[in-house]
Amino acid sequence: MRNLVLGGVLVGLVVLAALVSFFWTPFDPVKVDATNRLLDVGAAHWFGTDKFGRDLLSQIMVGARTTLYVGVVAVGIAAVIGTPLGILAGMSPRWLGEFVMRVNDLVLAFPALLLAIMFGAVFGADTLTAMVAIGIATIPSFARIARSGTLQVMSTEFVLAARAGGRSRLTIAVRHVLPNISGLLIVQASVSFAIAVLAEAALSFLGFGTRPPTPSWGRMLQESQELLTVHPRLALVPGIAIAVAVLGFNLLGDGLRDRLDPRLAAKV
Repeated sequence: MRNLVLGGVLVGLVVLAALVSFFWTPFDPVKVDATNRLLDVGAAHWFGTDKFGRDLLSQIMVGARTTLYVGVVAVGIAAVIGTPLGILAGMSPRWLGEFVMRVNDLVLAFPALLLAIMFGAVFGADTLTAMVAIGIATIPSFARIARSGTLQVMSTEFVLAARAGGRSRLTIAVRHVLPNISGLLIVQASVSFAIAVLAEAALSFLGFGTRPPTPSWGRMLQESQELLTVHPRLALVPGIAIAVAVLGFNLLGDGLRDRLDPRLAAKV
């Protein structure tokens, strides 16, 4: 319960910052102002300004929007494709299920960052390319979870009764399998969201993610490198934002697992 609450609070802060940024930010996050370069923390600029005179707090708020956007789309792609594949592998004859999972393992062999860099080289590096690549790289995780859960559900008495009653595979998958593995999928989505946050930040840091002038936490880290020893806050601010988001989603996933897994819930 503690992990669930703490994770929810941290994720809530990120979501709140993103939502508020649609309507208000202290300053224009993309406006370059040479007269306000590298201002320290103060009443006007709570986190100071960067080497271009842009307000760091405003960039963090809009960067949260970018991070959540990438995470939602990437995890959505992975869940929509990976879940049916996993259910198919769990409900099909053994040979077909093994074939699906071997193809799944082949995709799993390509890390998200490498896949995104390859996509960027072919289609151009931008936010859309990054989140599609992250989503594709995350499909195997959902497929594995869905297959494992499906195999367990398929051996239960109510599914055996449904099969004996002549119910179609599609009906069994929709009415019996999917509802019973939804808890596992929700936990996987939370963990995958944390991975997507890190992947997007890393890609933007390397120049294969969100393009300027759109604020991105990863690019804020990249732009701070040349002034790291003089103005460490330029890296500290986005670094803390990334850590809060990743920690929040991981704790949320742990808390959801404890609540949704009957075996663990009985011990809480």
